[in-house]
Amino acid sequence: MYDFVVVGAGPAGSRFARRAAANGADVLVFEQGRIGEPLACSGHVSTDVWEFTPPGAREELLQNEVYGARFHTGGPDSESYPFYKDEVISNVIDRVGLDRTLAEAARDAGADVREEHTVVDVTEGRDTVQVRARGPDSTDTYVARMVAGADGPKSRVRSELDLPDPEELLHGVLGFTDEPDHDDFVDVHLTVPDFFAWRIPRGEAGVEYGLAVPPGDDVRARFEEFTDAYGVETDRRCSGLIPIGPPPRVTGRRSFLLGDAAAQTKPFTGGGILYGMTAADHAAREIDPADPGTLGDYEDAWRAALRTEIRLGKLVRAGYSVPAPIQRAGMRALSGEIAVHMDRPTTLFSREQLRKLFG
Repeated sequence: MYDFVVVGAGPAGSRFARRAAANGADVLVFEQGRIGEPLACSGHVSTDVWEFTPPGAREELLQNEVYGARFHTGGPDSESYPFYKDEVISNVIDRVGLDRTLAEAARDAGADVREEHTVVDVTEGRDTVQVRARGPDSTDTYVARMVAGADGPKSRVRSELDLPDPEELLHGVLGFTDEPDHDDFVDVHLTVPDFFAWRIPRGEAGVEYGLAVPPGDDVRARFEEFTDAYGVETDRRCSGLIPIGPPPRVTGRRSFLLGDAAAQTKPFTGGGILYGMTAADHAAREIDPADPGTLGDYEDAWRAALRTEIRLGKLVRAGYSVPAPIQRAGMRALSGEIAVHMDRPTTLFSREQLRKLFG
């Protein structure tokens, strides 16, 4: 009997496992394949990520420091509108390494983390949850007081327990080239429907190109057109779904969702590392595996922490779809030095940002 079985060892799942194990819970974690593989997420994050990692992680994982972004309404040769700070805004990191570092921190805290285990069935009972998982040698059933679904946009836990889906799933694609690039600005192109494309310099690790589009759009053709405009051919590619818009409920009788499985993501970028780990911390604080009533406390806590940011993030994203002349006029008026945090749209209305805007 475990207190928690956690399905998925991405940032949210590993963060929850680490915190719950440190609190004395008996935690078992399953990862379908190798931790961090295949890569399906950008490594561009706010500097807040280091608050969630063990000592020494920054020195191991940091690839580049970013001071701002150049926004374009066209391709790489179009006029750009810079938004920047005098200090580092964000970091580019080894994304696979982040997953492995967080999983190892969970192990160090006492969690049993198992790779190459695919969950094939989840059943909630009145007092326990049964999780059936296929490992390298056998398929076994594990019993726990609660199960955490941190298994991504197409969550098996969510589907097995009939929990509601996210509002929307975008299709994202990433590609990489190896030429070193230490530029301290990223490039954002508002050239795809309802979202954007990006170019991220990764220092000695090369360059990341990416974009996301709604279902039904030809993501491969869009990506080829984008990289062709830069005159590059990416030698490694990966793709995945990006959940946008949390469902009305992310908890069951003895179950709860975390991270991408719960669509705890930024609607204006699709990034979910910080939001997912923030929700994981609330889950570890609020949920008592012996008391299903505390699942409601988790629902209340994570939504109170992220609701306003997610709502404002949807408004920011709406700006991607206004006509290009309006976009250009707005960016021309607003570009320059900013005081905005990349994970918190509420800072658009902060005193510091208003001073930068009207100063």
